[in-house]
Amino acid sequence: MTVSLIDEALVMRRAAPLPRYTSYPTANHFVPTAPADYRAWLGALEDNAALSLYLHIPFCNDLCWYCACSTKATHRYEPVARYLDTVEAEIATVAGLLPSGHRVMHLHWGGGSPDILSAADITRLGQTFRHNFRFDPAAEFAIEIDPRLMTVAKADAMVGAGVNRISIGVQDFDPVVQAAIGRLQGFDITRTTVDMFRDRGVTSVNFDLVYGLPHQTLESLSRTIEQVLELSPDRIAMFGYAHLPGRASNQKLIDEAALPGAIERFAMARQVTTMLEAAGYQQLGLDHFARREDSLSTQPLNRNFQGYTTDSTEALIGLGASAIGKLPQGYVQNAVAVADYAKRVAANGLATARGRALTPDDRLRAYVIERLMCDFEFSGTAVRQMFGDTASGVLQEADAIVSDDSDGFIEPTATGFRLTARGRPFVRNICARFDAYLNPVAGKHSLSV
Repeated sequence: MTVSLIDEALVMRRAAPLPRYTSYPTANHFVPTAPADYRAWLGALEDNAALSLYLHIPFCNDLCWYCACSTKATHRYEPVARYLDTVEAEIATVAGLLPSGHRVMHLHWGGGSPDILSAADITRLGQTFRHNFRFDPAAEFAIEIDPRLMTVAKADAMVGAGVNRISIGVQDFDPVVQAAIGRLQGFDITRTTVDMFRDRGVTSVNFDLVYGLPHQTLESLSRTIEQVLELSPDRIAMFGYAHLPGRASNQKLIDEAALPGAIERFAMARQVTTMLEAAGYQQLGLDHFARREDSLSTQPLNRNFQGYTTDSTEALIGLGASAIGKLPQGYVQNAVAVADYAKRVAANGLATARGRALTPDDRLRAYVIERLMCDFEFSGTAVRQMFGDTASGVLQEADAIVSDDSDGFIEPTATGFRLTARGRPFVRNICARFDAYLNPVAGKHSLSV
């Protein structure tokens, strides 16, 4: 797709700072939350509750300039080792509050760079999880990988701990773009990492890519996609770069003059979709792609803080600094700063700092937004069956969206609407119509295109 084939006026009219809706309400609307509330929520889980666990490792060797994750750079291992001691203390507290019959269905280590851990500490941490939690035999264990930190010993330790899916940060293979974002990572080192895990029996490989980076062009991004296809990942996530230097100070190192504009960003996203679909990948939701035999394609799609997922468990438990969890009652987030996190765990066993108890209206809107982000469809029948008469207001809002549509984004259905092919790239704009908290202020959210 070329820029000339795009309705530029439409893109510019719809380009706005909007949430990615990995939760609703979004994290910027969390409020101070007491650890006692979290303890009560954990204690209220059903005895056979299906759970997911997320562990945050907030360390990297160096900070990439584009990154807005909660992480810090360190070339010393001592802070990492101290952090693991605190994590193990938090794990022991949380595990002691869970019902004895719980089943862990998903475990995800993210960061930061989880492979900053030594092989010995990967093994140690894996044993800590197995000792404290009850894992289902079919549990998925995913880990985020920085190929520049990977070694044979670390790969052996990860697979020995049960890792069966890896997510590799690629972003872009173009050397000019890599220099502009402070992340030099050659194609060969990425290939070596992929081969290392496949040789050890890991059959699910995800690549994270980013469009809208400085000096990135349609041509350079197309070359990156061609190289990605050589490595044949099972899943690909293609995120739009969120330039928010007011929130992530390292992004001030990015040359703003070199950033593609909204039209170019939109063209990039469409070009990637065209190339990946031609290569046999299925687009899932807004920005994920998977092979048709991959579970992400064959199972119902959901959305959480890790993006699109097959995870449908009752509770997601966040562990580590800044980690966010979701329980039936609402969201909880740990203290963000590592020192604050450690202080809270030492004092109370938990590091709960913020969160949000869900109201009935929150649950209703969260359901609608998640289904739109995953299925591109609003079903009035499903909403009324789940929420009864309380859904009346949202149903009226859906009718208004259909009536207001002048861009060809909406196709009415018997009880609601679905997004057209023209409207799907703007699904965040449609979701925003159901967001009762939204304050679209520049510098808070990424562009919707």
